[in-house]
Amino acid sequence: MTIEIRDASLEARIQKQLQATGSSSVEEALLRLLDTQDEQDRWLLENPDEINAKIRRGIAQLDRGEGVREDQLDAHLAKLKAQPE
Repeated sequence: MTIEIRDASLEARIQKQLQATGSSSVEEALLRLLDTQDEQDRWLLENPDEINAKIRRGIAQLDRGEGVREDQLDAHLAKLKAQPE
């Protein structure tokens, strides 16, 4: 199979993925991406109760006024990213 990439931004994303993963070829990078997607899809299918519980918890928080205002969202996300895991 031959795949032709005509979109320069897509090609740049693929090149970035090659560098980020240390893949030796586009085929290897695509295989890694597909494996990752398969893993995510499988997790979503296997964990609907956990996902729905998190959604319900988020809705309840919003109902209590605990949400983050849109104008504060970037700062809030930056703060979360800076916290150690």
